Amino acid sequence: MLFNSHEFILLFLPICFVLFFALSNIHRRISISFLILASLFFYGWWKVEYLALIILSIACNYAFAKAISKWLTLSKFKSKLLLTCGVSANLLLLGYYKYANFFVSQVNVLLVDDIYFSKIILPLAISFFTFQQIAYLVDSYRKEIEHHSFLEYCLFVTFFPQLIAGPIVHHKEMLPQFFNESSFKPNANHISIGLTLFSIGLFKKVALADNVAVYATPVFSAANGGITMSVALAWQGVCAYTLQLYFDFSGYSDMALGLARLFGIKLPENFNSPYKSTSIVEFWRRWHITLSRFLRDYLYIPLGGSRTGKSRRYLNLMLTMVLGGLWHGAGWNFIIWGFLHGSYLVINHFYTAIRIKLSSAPPSTVEKLFYWLLTIFAVIVAWVFFRAETLDGALHLLKSMFGFLEVHGSQPKSNYYAWWLITMLFCIAFLFPNSNQIITWVENVVLCTTAKRRYLSVSVSAFFAAQFFISFGLISELSEFLYFNF
Repeated sequence: MLFNSHEFILLFLPICFVLFFALSNIHRRISISFLILASLFFYGWWKVEYLALIILSIACNYAFAKAISKWLTLSKFKSKLLLTCGVSANLLLLGYYKYANFFVSQVNVLLVDDIYFSKIILPLAISFFTFQQIAYLVDSYRKEIEHHSFLEYCLFVTFFPQLIAGPIVHHKEMLPQFFNESSFKPNANHISIGLTLFSIGLFKKVALADNVAVYATPVFSAANGGITMSVALAWQGVCAYTLQLYFDFSGYSDMALGLARLFGIKLPENFNSPYKSTSIVEFWRRWHITLSRFLRDYLYIPLGGSRTGKSRRYLNLMLTMVLGGLWHGAGWNFIIWGFLHGSYLVINHFYTAIRIKLSSAPPSTVEKLFYWLLTIFAVIVAWVFFRAETLDGALHLLKSMFGFLEVHGSQPKSNYYAWWLITMLFCIAFLFPNSNQIITWVENVVLCTTAKRRYLSVSVSAFFAAQFFISFGLISELSEFLYFNF
């Protein structure tokens, strides 16, 4: 069930919202149970047969977490063994559904064989709820987990706003909020902020991402088919995808945060204007923040982080980013994308160390502009591998972008309207305040009760209400969010 669908907006959400708070008047556990069932219904809307998978995953991981905590006081070795088994079981499950087909295809290529392996359909959100539960197991071993009932753990994993594509939530960020009695009473401020965030995210998805997508898809399809295109058309398609991905995924995150806020829950920020970054290090502090945090805390630091010397630090960065690329999908393009970003990070850290030795002065405005241009250029080039369906398609498109392919005869030309739209969206991404900044302003102005600001409050509320209805009116052909594929 998509956030940008009529059945979600007109039926599921209002029914879930009303019943959750109505049932909380009877008992908190009843309202939590209802929210879990509603979230499972939301998950099973796509393929009901995968409900058994997520329920089994939840039950097994909770059992592992309880056993790990119990054995910590009795035998650290057995507790560590349980942790290893639990994490391995999660990775094996993820590996089977996400990488089995890719592995068999590579074996067939290497052995020039034709091993048959039926196509496995990737269960929705498996990458997200697997990482979330691995973090819970590791934190159980680290004695960072307070006791949670099975009901509370189910809610932590299945809470529908963040279930499908994140943010990847840490237990400390969400569960304590459900222990607060105020979360079970409707709050006008939470509802105002929630609806504002949801309307911003919906607008990003249906008005911006979906409209620019029509200029990205044909270019990548042509590249995968080996069709030669002009430099302008190739760059048009790649720039369009760069913006589509940003507004699609940040739009989903805004909607997820907004939906959670309706229920009085504050989820962690997942985007902070990443295309404003002046370095790749800064980019990864701003892009998909919760994934970056997970990779840092549960992969990079356990590998040794920066504690084992520069060479090992760079190797750890490369391994983390390659595995991060592989997490996004089973294919050489995702591995190459991760390798590129790992290389970018190594170069960034190496250059920063040299620059500090040469000069302690902060970068000038011109220097910052150059860094920004270099960063966005590197990110755009890497997105080619992230989006292209095949390695040949990615290389073909890169050759077209840099004029290495000669164009013969009549070829499709770039679209002037597309360039106008791309320019406008880049300006929004580069210059406009992000959702978090807007919400901070809304909280300070719109929710202010002073008489002097009452008129402004009504005006701003009317603006976001109009934005929502415009976005709602644009919903026609439903399109999935891009990160649903991961």
